[in-house]
Amino acid sequence: MTMITDASTLSVTWWKAAGSGIQGDCVECGVVDAGERVVAVRDSKRPCGPALVLSFEALGGLVGALRAGGLK
Repeated sequence: MTMITDASTLSVTWWKAAGSGIQGDCVECGVVDAGERVVAVRDSKRPCGPALVLSFEALGGLVGALRAGGLK
């Protein structure tokens, strides 16, 4: 996992997660490298803020932990 300080510098197309809240509590994802299976995740309210860059597998683990209530 890598932290990018300015997500707007990434050359990706961002989309909001299906579970994003109606009040703007949104997470956006963008595929950084499909061949290497790498994705970036950012807060939609802060498009120039930080982003996490991680593998598809690590993203799946993060989502699973959030669903299970393991991360808050």
